[in-house]
Amino acid sequence: MRHGAHKAAKENPCMQVARLLFSPTKGSHSTRVVRAVQFAANDGAILGIDQALADKLNEIAPQTRRAMREAARAAERRSNIIVSTSLAALVGTAATSLALAHPESPVSLAADPATTTTQLKRVTTTSTVSRSNDRTPLSEVADNATAASSSSSAESSAESGTTTSADGESQQTSNDGDWQLADDGSSLDVSSMSRSTASNPQVASRMDSDYDLLPSGFNPNHATGENGGNAYPWGQCTWYAFERRVELGLPVGSYFGNGADWADSASTFGYWVDSTARHQGDVVVFQPGQMGADAYYGHVAIVEKIHKDGSIEVSESNVKGLGVISHRTISASDAAQLQYIHY
Repeated sequence: MRHGAHKAAKENPCMQVARLLFSPTKGSHSTRVVRAVQFAANDGAILGIDQALADKLNEIAPQTRRAMREAARAAERRSNIIVSTSLAALVGTAATSLALAHPESPVSLAADPATTTTQLKRVTTTSTVSRSNDRTPLSEVADNATAASSSSSAESSAESGTTTSADGESQQTSNDGDWQLADDGSSLDVSSMSRSTASNPQVASRMDSDYDLLPSGFNPNHATGENGGNAYPWGQCTWYAFERRVELGLPVGSYFGNGADWADSASTFGYWVDSTARHQGDVVVFQPGQMGADAYYGHVAIVEKIHKDGSIEVSESNVKGLGVISHRTISASDAAQLQYIHY
């Protein structure tokens, strides 16, 4: 009766040898097993087997703990070498890319600019260089200096001194005098210096003359209220007052309202407003009905002259017609009743 299982395949002779060699008797690290591995590593010559088979057997053969540790260290060294080499190659590639992309940068691979070295050579001449064409022997110069010194020593004092020229002549000098700040010795005139911090030169000039009269804490660089130019109806008194102030280089607001409102509007922005005419260009404010002003809108004009008696001359528009510029003189008593916008 035939057996139901397949016949077992015959074992390969090489595998038989490997099984016999590496079958442990008393553990996988016995002397017999280790010797067999050593024989197998000798190119398979002792066993008489193929070299490829011997290499395969070496890979699967049991190893001692020391062999395992050495193999691990060798593998770690190989890994470190590979990593170091890769990093070096990466750095070199990056440096090359930067050098090619930015030739002017410090990492450029271009050659350094050529330098020129100059060698100094000693100049030898047969003649002696002199600063003058006439040469005087040193002995003669010394004799002249001694004679001049002895002749002038009796005339010298604590405030004077004696010098000797190259030709032997003595010259008397004096240190009398005093130090002076200027040619005439005058002191610095502080009053002539500007004491204003105004950024507007016209305002700064007026502030210097009004320095002792300015309100406490007055700020010359306050907001002006100017916003886009002249926003007043053409030909009106307010339109002309804006145009005249700009012509004189003085600040003025674009939306101060009707003539009667200008004093209050200017004060809100920080202008100096009082009841005294001080300079050409001051805005004169008339309240409604005051001295012939409109009974509802009031009126504004510009100071042109201030007379010694206190009367003022003003220029204005729309007194004799829309857009008509006219002049008139206001008495000192009437002028004292008006308001004035300075700067």
